[in-house]
Amino acid sequence: MKLNKIYKPIQQELVRAEESLASVTRVEPNWLAKMLDYSLSGGGKRIRPALALLSGKLYDYNLDYLLPMAVAVELMHTATLVHDDAIDNSLVRRSKPTINSVWGEEKAVLLGDYLFARSGEFAADTQNLRVVRLFSQTLAIISTGELEQTFTAFNTDQSWQDYLKRISHKTASLFSLATESGAILSQAPEKSIEILKDYGYNLGIAFQIVDDILDFIGTEEELGKPVGSDLSQGTLTLPAILLLEQYPDDNPIKKSFSDADRPKNIELALNMVRDSSIPEACYQVAADYCAKACRNLNLLPDNDSLQSLIQLAGFIAERRE
Repeated sequence: MKLNKIYKPIQQELVRAEESLASVTRVEPNWLAKMLDYSLSGGGKRIRPALALLSGKLYDYNLDYLLPMAVAVELMHTATLVHDDAIDNSLVRRSKPTINSVWGEEKAVLLGDYLFARSGEFAADTQNLRVVRLFSQTLAIISTGELEQTFTAFNTDQSWQDYLKRISHKTASLFSLATESGAILSQAPEKSIEILKDYGYNLGIAFQIVDDILDFIGTEEELGKPVGSDLSQGTLTLPAILLLEQYPDDNPIKKSFSDADRPKNIELALNMVRDSSIPEACYQVAADYCAKACRNLNLLPDNDSLQSLIQLAGFIAERRE
């Protein structure tokens, strides 16, 4: 199923969210407006704002508060991408040059800071102290995940638990922010808030696992960035961990991380993963997390939005781009 069908219950609201995102670019001076427009007009699946809106539509659907939160989570996500690209010296994102490759690393970091500030402003528009606190806590968690990735770069001595902890910080925390805040702002019962928080967390884990698979088996056209980016930046993901387990001694990942003919060994690692059962095993792990995400959704009010949450889990478990 395609995302536009999954998003059908909130299609008009997502249009309004896009309009709010566009309003962020209408600022002075002109160079700032240009940078903001460049960073926010790159497309993307808009999964995070959709999660906030879908979660909020299960109870008291008040767009005066839910819409700003949907915009806040997307702005936070965009800010993390801008910072990630600057830190990693990435050249391409979503099939176009990154902010840092166009304007330079320093300006990219400052633009990311600006986007974080504006996302906080939208979160404050919810007028809900619990949500604002959750927003700030999530930003700290994401930053911790980024630091973990930096400190462990080019280190092959990492376990599945190390990987899970890192992606729960970097990715799952923002997914759960979207679903938990949507539930809180719709006056959902505490049990339902916990269910939706759990849904967002597990969905975020699955989403990142699939992202990491695609970095091995996708194409640059599909990904919008070079294949093997994680390995070139020294980031150990689940497919790489499984390959290291299968070949603990003579392994091209170890060689690439030690800077021994890195491009050649990265290409060899990519081919070894593609020709193995590792992608299938990773997809199964992602599917298990999607099933885990949906395990208690039957306890929530059954409407079109709930069905969209279930369908979104299916989409993420099977996506190929």
